Amino acid sequence: MALWMVRAGRHGEDENAALEKGLVIVGWHEMPDISKVRSYAEMKRKHAEVYPDMSPSAVNNHAAQAWAFSQRIDKGDLVVLPLKTRSLIAIGKIKGDYQYLDGRHVRKVEWLKENIPRTTFGQDLLYSFGAFMTVCQIKRNNAEERVKAILAGKPDPHRQGKAAKKDMSTDSNIVTDDDTEGFVDLEEQAVDQIRRLIQARFGGHNLTRLVEAILQVQGYQTYRSPEGPDGGIDILAGFGPMGFDKPRICVQVKSGGVQNDAAIRELEGVMSRVGAEQGLFVSWDGFNKTALANTSGLFFKVRLWDDKKIIFNLLSSYADLPDEIQAELPLKRIWVMVPDDDS
Repeated sequence: MALWMVRAGRHGEDENAALEKGLVIVGWHEMPDISKVRSYAEMKRKHAEVYPDMSPSAVNNHAAQAWAFSQRIDKGDLVVLPLKTRSLIAIGKIKGDYQYLDGRHVRKVEWLKENIPRTTFGQDLLYSFGAFMTVCQIKRNNAEERVKAILAGKPDPHRQGKAAKKDMSTDSNIVTDDDTEGFVDLEEQAVDQIRRLIQARFGGHNLTRLVEAILQVQGYQTYRSPEGPDGGIDILAGFGPMGFDKPRICVQVKSGGVQNDAAIRELEGVMSRVGAEQGLFVSWDGFNKTALANTSGLFFKVRLWDDKKIIFNLLSSYADLPDEIQAELPLKRIWVMVPDDDS
């Protein structure tokens, strides 16, 4: 059994289809059916034909990924899907051979767990999952055994001071995480570090304090309930010099636990009671499928923030946050190169 990472689009555009239909899906939309390609050399020739402007090194890289996806991944292998739209990772087991289905390259998969928080995994595993690859075999740091432990409900061993096993086999036809040094999504890695820092320093009611500071930077006057029973009101926010102007927002903040549709409906009731036109539900651990599926009907009334949206709004507001918040979350803006498709 091997462990593979297979992405579902650069921006996560195929994630929902992959999870709902039990598939792993890769892009390469210009590439036709490759089920009859019988060698890596033939795969390289086909890529060179379809992508004539692609550099030879990029042809080799893309062909290796396509070859792995269609021929080298075996039934029973584990597959990791790092979600782009949410701060979660899905893990599944390959159940079928390569197929060219409705113009897309797919394999059937049984998703074993679809909503594992990124913070469940050690930073070294997240580094491997952050490779700028569509298909990549994960070999470093005893990854397969650690992922199996997580699937069994155990914590990531983080190697626990032991030397990590490393597969020393070589195969130039497979792209592995050993080949991706220097080609890692550094933005994703930085967000993972920020996520861990927020979780460590802004747990419990402190998360409400952070959300309030963000809303104040965005122009709201706020009232924050004291710690303890709050009657469903963590923050009230309104525009204008005294906060009397619209929009008037009722905010509920949860630092732990995946929230469901019933919790959002409770927020609607509190909004009506306090005269708030809109609501903001902040849940560090996110929302379940039912809650997310019903958000379209609440578009003009309620917004949902998970940890990813909290971090996005934090970074957008960071320069204007109070000094004490910046001291607790010391961040620095830097510029890095982003590899293009030909890298």
